[in-house]
Amino acid sequence: MQRVMCKSKIYGLRITDKSVDYESGSIELPQEVMEVADILPGEMVLVINMYNGERFNTYTIRGEQGSCKLLGGAARLGEIGDKLLVLSSAFMTTDEAKMHTPKMIACDEKNNLKLKA
Repeated sequence: MQRVMCKSKIYGLRITDKSVDYESGSIELPQEVMEVADILPGEMVLVINMYNGERFNTYTIRGEQGSCKLLGGAARLGEIGDKLLVLSSAFMTTDEAKMHTPKMIACDEKNNLKLKA
């Protein structure tokens, strides 16, 4: 049996920009944050807007330090300054899941790493 487990959690990110003029929805995250959270460009993530409760799945794009942009349809689900939670997941066997600890990544108000897991 395979289980879907939380691989990493990024909290404290703030939306810095948004644009609906993009072919499909996505989220652009700071490269350093993606690397520490073990998230690859194009990886599917669950995004939760802590201010309005919106939850959506989208894929990641590598961005510049401090940037967090919502693109395409995702841009309609948040406003600049909103705080986000980003969750990545992985399939694991039950034995792997029992041994797994998700990476917890915190960002400050400028989307820089606060804690490294």
